[in-house]
Amino acid sequence: MADYDALKAKIPGPDTGIEVKHSICAICSPAPHCGLTCLVKDGKVIKVEGWKEHPDSNGALCTKGLSNKEFLYREDRILYPMRRIGERGEGKFERITWEEAYAEIARKLNGIKETYGADKVAFYSGYNKWYRSMLARFAHSFGSQSYGTEHSSCFASGLMAWQCATGMEMGMNLMAKLFIGWAANGYYSMYKLPMGIEKLKALTGMKYIVVDPRITPASRRFADLHLRPRLGTDGALALTMANQLIQNGWIDKEYIDKHVHGFDRYAESVKQYTLEKGEELTGVPAADIMKAVEMIRDARTMSISESSAPLAHHHNGMQNYRCIMSLLAITGNIGTQGGQNPSESSFSERTTGYDTHERDFMFETYPENVDKAVGADVHPLWYELRRDMQANDLAQNILNQDEKSIKALYAHGMNYRMFAEDGKVLEAFKKLDFFVDVDLFMTDSAKWADIVLPCCTSLERSEFKGYPGCHIMYTKPVVRPLGESRRDVDIITDLANVMKIDDPILCSGYENAVKYIFRDIPVDLDMVMASDEVIKIEGIEQKPVGWYLENGWRTPTGKIELYSEVIGAHPEWGLDPLPTYTPPINPDPEKYPFMLCSGARLPNVLHSRLHGSPWQRSLLPDPMVEINPADCEKLGIELGDDVEIVTSIGSLKFKANPTHTVKEGQLFVYHGYPERDINSIIPYREICDPYSGYPAYRSVYCTIRRAD
Repeated sequence: MADYDALKAKIPGPDTGIEVKHSICAICSPAPHCGLTCLVKDGKVIKVEGWKEHPDSNGALCTKGLSNKEFLYREDRILYPMRRIGERGEGKFERITWEEAYAEIARKLNGIKETYGADKVAFYSGYNKWYRSMLARFAHSFGSQSYGTEHSSCFASGLMAWQCATGMEMGMNLMAKLFIGWAANGYYSMYKLPMGIEKLKALTGMKYIVVDPRITPASRRFADLHLRPRLGTDGALALTMANQLIQNGWIDKEYIDKHVHGFDRYAESVKQYTLEKGEELTGVPAADIMKAVEMIRDARTMSISESSAPLAHHHNGMQNYRCIMSLLAITGNIGTQGGQNPSESSFSERTTGYDTHERDFMFETYPENVDKAVGADVHPLWYELRRDMQANDLAQNILNQDEKSIKALYAHGMNYRMFAEDGKVLEAFKKLDFFVDVDLFMTDSAKWADIVLPCCTSLERSEFKGYPGCHIMYTKPVVRPLGESRRDVDIITDLANVMKIDDPILCSGYENAVKYIFRDIPVDLDMVMASDEVIKIEGIEQKPVGWYLENGWRTPTGKIELYSEVIGAHPEWGLDPLPTYTPPINPDPEKYPFMLCSGARLPNVLHSRLHGSPWQRSLLPDPMVEINPADCEKLGIELGDDVEIVTSIGSLKFKANPTHTVKEGQLFVYHGYPERDINSIIPYREICDPYSGYPAYRSVYCTIRRAD
């Protein structure tokens, strides 16, 4: 309020007409959805700042959050329903009414269902994410298993690794005596993490190991030890550390005997990872590996960051993750005080402290007697654990043009640039009988749709939002929706009704659906909707630390599984039940001597969505590749030179940025620049992760040369 008073004092007159309203930032959804204080005058947002009383963000905002005003009023906002009138990809549309749009979508999707079957329609969610439980139920009630999200490339691989080990999602714990920030650069992508670590290091003396190929703000500011493995070799590093812990007897044998399944087979498999072998594979000096092992020995309690994207974007991504988290199992740091503990999403992909029926809501109408979700045959472990479409397989499914090919795609926030070898996605768009995209902006994906529908930003809608500590709120619109834009959830329920889908709960609307999801939670959602505040739900009993150790984990053995019985039960999959390491794939070592990481983060943008915001783009306008100065000297490359990165499927030009923060032989590209679509030259099928189906965005072999 002090900021509002200061602003008001600067404006002459008895009444400025400025209103103070609260909302949430959903730009990097789901993330924390930080609280916003919005100053509104004459129905327009004039300033956005942090909401100090918000229980999760406490007034803090990152550069992305501070761009909400510009994000809301971008010139490329979609304001009305539109129908394609030109060729696919031309971006030529005519304005139509909502009634016309709904009628055409219903006619097309129901027609495909009648002719080919409901399973020939795929449903996809990109950004934003808040409506996903509604879209999943919409797909399932329609009769299709092929509902997928950008989790096909983000987050879910790490969750799958934990599902194999414990049957549930686990979360990091900053109260440990040792914290390993494995691929965690929170200053760029998770600002609350470094804030917490800085405080705890000062207060408790917590030790911190950074594992990251690059020198980062995190490694500079608080690393007691910085390990810099070669890209994609994290699993080898973890197994080397594990072998040293086992050989020296620095493990918790009593904990292992009581709570861990498969230790003997695991211990035998890691014997090959001597310190010398670890240094050879990873490039990390043996002395530094041993120092990390000794720090683990001395700390006793340990937690490891949950960086599911950088750890997972490799040919061996999910196994790398399992190798890393196995360090927690053998040291007795899963389900214990100071160790990794359950942190399951309970509502809208947030861990809140209360259990809802959200997953039941999503899957109780799941159709069984239809074709399996896209990707189920190619990536069976994904299907076994997720039951979703592996969206990375969608383009090839469509291009196959056979009896199992998808005929229509209904999407919210589709971003084809999120996929490796994404030119195939555009080719697949051409083959579709029908394509609907719901979005905020006229994106390069929306230009290929037959019908484009406008949705709202978080500042224009109401939604239920849960937060840790048993909190819940129902946001209110800060301003009226621009044009004729509508909430994603209203579009979904409107269509469900027009299409006459037999699902009374879905068709009753979002608010009633949430009441169904929260039916066993002691909270009056009507009261929540009437309030402008974040409300704490009282009377929720929390499981104490150690509950799952005493009562059993959600695995076939009831124990923490180093040997996954889920994988072991299916030898036909050709997957290893133990956490094992395989090196990244190089199709031609002589031709491709460099390794490319295409997923480096910037603090001011998220994927390609914010590169379209002028202020955000101005902070780093040119697409650049980071390269070690020693490599630059060998190749005759200087700062700002045009250089060409060449992979096995294509090439792209970038500006060179020599920096000692990257190691020799490695290249880092900041992703998301549409005019330099790095994913267009990232091969998929040959080097994707066979466990999760994830692309190897961060360990692609390539070469680099001066551009002519």
